[in-house]
Amino acid sequence: MAVALTAEAVARQSYGKLVAYLAARTHDVAGAEDALSEAFVAALERWPQAGIPREPEAWLLAVARRKLMDAARHRRVVDEAVPALELLAQGLEPWDGGGIPDPRLQLMFACAHPEIDAEVRAPLMLQTVLGFDAATIASAFLVAPATMSQRLVRAKQRIRQAGIPFEVPEHRQLAGRLEAVLEAIYATYAAGWADPAGTEARTRGLAEEGIWLGRLVASLLPQEAEALGLLALMLHAEARRPARRDAEGNFVPLAEQDPASWNLPMVAEAEEVLFTASRLSAPGRFQLEAAVQSVHAARRVAGRTDWAAILLLYDGLLALGGSLVVAINRAVAVAEFRGGAEGAAAGLAALEPLAAEPQLATYQPYWAARAALLLRTGRAEEACEAYRRAIGLEADPAVRRFLQAEHERAARLGPGPPSP
Repeated sequence: MAVALTAEAVARQSYGKLVAYLAARTHDVAGAEDALSEAFVAALERWPQAGIPREPEAWLLAVARRKLMDAARHRRVVDEAVPALELLAQGLEPWDGGGIPDPRLQLMFACAHPEIDAEVRAPLMLQTVLGFDAATIASAFLVAPATMSQRLVRAKQRIRQAGIPFEVPEHRQLAGRLEAVLEAIYATYAAGWADPAGTEARTRGLAEEGIWLGRLVASLLPQEAEALGLLALMLHAEARRPARRDAEGNFVPLAEQDPASWNLPMVAEAEEVLFTASRLSAPGRFQLEAAVQSVHAARRVAGRTDWAAILLLYDGLLALGGSLVVAINRAVAVAEFRGGAEGAAAGLAALEPLAAEPQLATYQPYWAARAALLLRTGRAEEACEAYRRAIGLEADPAVRRFLQAEHERAARLGPGPPSP
């Protein structure tokens, strides 16, 4: 058990650093990942008998380097093998972090190299630095797993073929690479947010890690409003963690949460950070999303949610080129702002243009939102079908129970009126 826990801890804390050390000279990220995977397998086989080494990272790095050298020796193309062997034989020294104190963040900025395609920079960080699998990354970006796998493979091939260096940029270059880094940090936080009880080993601690990285970026780049906006967004979300489950472990929707159970000092910190960002007069996506959460947090004082303000903020996010997720949330805001069955019908109308998007076929929040709006308009039979889709896509047992209860409520109401 101790061996497995040690291996898991090293993988969580050092996977990206080890991959980067291995790939720094060869520029072969995929080969480095394969070699490191083999080293972890060897550790699980040898450590139970030989004992856990005093420096597990060094042991894994040494084994992975030998694996890379073995692979190079067996390559058919000698011209490729010899340079790789020479580079590995020279040894790998850690590089200067350029003032970035966290090795994971160093590597994330390295993965944001301008010669790497923009759409794959954040996914590459999540896989190479943080150890996410392609399916998890694909889910975070609403992309088919096969598509995401292909993008990552192509990116690694390009890194190797073009010799793109894994180098930490100078401080003056950080701002130009910031967008992808913030995307990756938010995806890290979101993976942890999806497991509020911290029961999944795969995602345990990711929310805390995301906030830590967010704080670090904000401290390194205090004049970057979006870095502050992301930190405020994560703090607002994290402040509500205690209220997301009741004493029996049941899911509690935001509208039904007791504001007194929120982490109010964290809410206050989030508000302060967001105010600081607003004074920089450089609005962006993360600031607007944090502002949405700020409006929700204001319910602790006002006793009600200002849906008009939330709808306005979602309009702003759409104007910035908002995602499908933004469009879904805006549809819900439309329904809440107008209220009643009329509002629900307006919300459904806002969802309608999204129905043909293939990514939404497996996106649970879309089906849950659609089901709730259908039920409010009295279209119980269609609501039941949407709830069934949402239940089938939900992995969290507490949320599944909540959706099943809503499905049963819809079923009791009967078929309802036909679709318009």
